[in-house]
Amino acid sequence: MNESSLKSNILKAYEFELRTLKPLQDLFLLAIRLYWGWGFFQAGLGKFNNLPDVVAFFTKLGIPFPEINVYMAAGTEMIGGLFLLAGAASRLVTIPLCFTMVVAYLTAHYESVQKLFEDPNMFLTQEPFLFLFAALIVLLFGAGRVSVDYLVARISGRSS
Repeated sequence: MNESSLKSNILKAYEFELRTLKPLQDLFLLAIRLYWGWGFFQAGLGKFNNLPDVVAFFTKLGIPFPEINVYMAAGTEMIGGLFLLAGAASRLVTIPLCFTMVVAYLTAHYESVQKLFEDPNMFLTQEPFLFLFAALIVLLFGAGRVSVDYLVARISGRSS
C-alpha cells in the first residue's frame, strides 16, 4: 500500500467515524440534560421540602446568611434544572449551577478538595462531582439539536 492510498483510507475512515458519531452527540447531550436537569430540580426541591434541616446544615457549615443561601441554592437548582430539561438558555444557566456545585465542594465536601491530589477518588465520588461535570459539559458543548436553544438559533438564523 502506497502513502497516497494509506492517506485516502485514513481519511475515509475518519469521515465514516464523523458520519456515524455526529448524530449521537445530540442524543448524548439530551440524555445528560434530561437526567441531570431532573437531578438538579429534585435536589432543589429536596432543599425546599426540608428547609429547617437544610438551614441548620448550612449554619453548621458556617455559610453566612444560611436561610437566604438555602433559598438561593434551592432556587438555582430547581430553575436551572428545569431550564436544562428544556435545553433553554442552557449555557447561561449552567454558570450558576456550576457555582452552586463549587460552593458545595468548598463547604460540605471541603475535605475532598483538600485531599484532591492525595486521594483523587475521594473528590470524584462526592455528590457534587457528577452534577458539576454534567453542567460543564453543557456549558462547553451546548444543549444539542434537541433543545429550545437550537430551535431559537434556527428560527433566528444563528448557529448555536
